[in-house]
Amino acid sequence: MKPISRRKFVSDSLKTAAVASLGSTMLFKSTEASSNAMVLQFSQVALPYTSSALEPYIDTMTMEIHYSKHHAAYIKNVNEAITAENIAFATEKDFFANTAKLSAKARNNGGGAWNHNFFWLSMKAGSATPSGKLLDAINASFGSLEEFKKQFSDAGMKRFGSGWAWLVSDGGKLKIGSTPNQDNPMMNVSEIKGTPLLALDVWEHAYYLKYQNKRVEYITNWWNVVNWDEVAKRAASL
Repeated sequence: MKPISRRKFVSDSLKTAAVASLGSTMLFKSTEASSNAMVLQFSQVALPYTSSALEPYIDTMTMEIHYSKHHAAYIKNVNEAITAENIAFATEKDFFANTAKLSAKARNNGGGAWNHNFFWLSMKAGSATPSGKLLDAINASFGSLEEFKKQFSDAGMKRFGSGWAWLVSDGGKLKIGSTPNQDNPMMNVSEIKGTPLLALDVWEHAYYLKYQNKRVEYITNWWNVVNWDEVAKRAASL
């Protein structure tokens, strides 16, 4: 066997570690710092549909600006904060569990990065209706699908200013609530806590180009693009 130099061995080892680090969740990647500690880095998921796929309910221009400008900025800014502030958490779970310790920049942009990845996957063209165990759970928790939609829509409508409406599982029980700004239910400072199953972005940039100030019309139409298969998959994994 041909001998290998120490320099080449170290180089090959670092390359292998770098490749392995890419095999993390859809929401972030971990990179190896000089101290050999794994450091969280958020990444932007690819849209699972074209920018025009959710027409006429969500218009193409809004999707393009929302994804390529707003969401991309959250990704960039949170990763800058992680580096500048030496944030050492290795997973998004730990990151959000320690939100109270984070700067405003890390908190807001980390939430924006994660929430939008979750939001894109919560939608698809040609939405149907929930069925099976998910529908049974919704009926058991809220009385009916119609009542669930009413309560969820109300959470989005009554969120003053910018924020999100959420369906979460908390200890196996389904709950509805909302968060301000880019907070989410995994944060230790959140008004509602639990494992997110469904999210609705009610920031004005999510709907203003098409709906202007008519948030209620945006929310009503949004039900036509909910990806119930994804919600069911999330619920089944708990």
